[in-house]
Amino acid sequence: MRKSTRALLAATLVLGVAAGPGALSPAFATTATAATAVPAAGPQAPDLSAVIAGLPRADATAALVRVGGTEGSWAGSAGVHDLESGAPADPAARFRAGSVTKVFTAATVLQLAAEGRIDLDRTARSYLPELIPGRYATVTVRQLLDHTHGIPAPNFAGGTVEEWYANRFEVHDPREMVRSATAKPREFRPGTRQHYLNIGYTIAGLIVERVTGDTYEEQVERRILRPLGLRDTYLPGEAPGIAGPYNHGYQTMLLEDGTTGLRDVSVWGTTDGWAAGDLISTTADLERFTRALFAGRVVRGPLLEEMFTLPKVTDLRSGDPAAFSVGLSMKRLGGREVWGKTGGRWGYNAAIASTRHGERTLVYSVNSTDAKGQDTNRTVLGLMVGAYGLPD
Repeated sequence: MRKSTRALLAATLVLGVAAGPGALSPAFATTATAATAVPAAGPQAPDLSAVIAGLPRADATAALVRVGGTEGSWAGSAGVHDLESGAPADPAARFRAGSVTKVFTAATVLQLAAEGRIDLDRTARSYLPELIPGRYATVTVRQLLDHTHGIPAPNFAGGTVEEWYANRFEVHDPREMVRSATAKPREFRPGTRQHYLNIGYTIAGLIVERVTGDTYEEQVERRILRPLGLRDTYLPGEAPGIAGPYNHGYQTMLLEDGTTGLRDVSVWGTTDGWAAGDLISTTADLERFTRALFAGRVVRGPLLEEMFTLPKVTDLRSGDPAAFSVGLSMKRLGGREVWGKTGGRWGYNAAIASTRHGERTLVYSVNSTDAKGQDTNRTVLGLMVGAYGLPD
């Protein structure tokens, strides 16, 4: 990791994320609430209340956090349910989990592989011959899941957050997204590079439907949500809202009067993400899922190792070693391998993370005002480093 990035991460904790980078408007500042927390059950469980204290502020309006595992547990929340009322954030609220969805999709595919219904080394075209053209004939299911397929992203209308907001209710058909992507030249020969994109998981979701004769949503619910008792987790389909209680998400963007400010983006369709990014959940449900996944109770036997095996290729853009496996990604923090998955939708950042054998887990939802931005949100940085330590 570059020294400048390391210094930024360190400064996030030393200076205190709660300080914020800039002044808040009076209306924004008056809604602040203090963090609430459950006392640690073990001496090694980190208390992250300092990281989320002072919300709302310029970078985030709310945060829900849970630390667990054999080293102890801690839970806290801070910020507001919404800026208008200033009511405290609901710690049990649902939120958009973004690309954390990919872990559920990967687990579903691996379960089907264990049953002999999907072969990870078989080509995607053999399952979807009418959809995958010849130029992508050699792409395998495993390459879809570990982002080494070489298929570019599909085309979407708009190029700014304001334009995407204007199209927020547009419904995207997964097959049309695949056709848009596969009509383009490949980015690289499959299996030779890694480029993190959603399209591989869109295709994987369609393969799940083809081999089961069922919807992707029903397969995830039957295989993962119901067995684990994840009652507050669901896949919304075409519904743009969040069912049940949720803390509002806000995004910084250009407003109608020409000024830059916060817009409530809680209601926003997610069909562009589908099997790659449309999950809605809670921190309690995601913590339960994370514990079960890392304990081998979701994907069983040798196939679980697919999720903890990085392909021996380099990243297309940075040239760094591959960081994404099947469903997860890996970072070395505080001298340990930390595996997990982050996700971002407008107004929301989320993540699940754990050391390999579940000694320490982290789940968070941060209502980021700069979600999906080029730089990692400062509150998010503070939570990850506070839970696990600085990058090695």
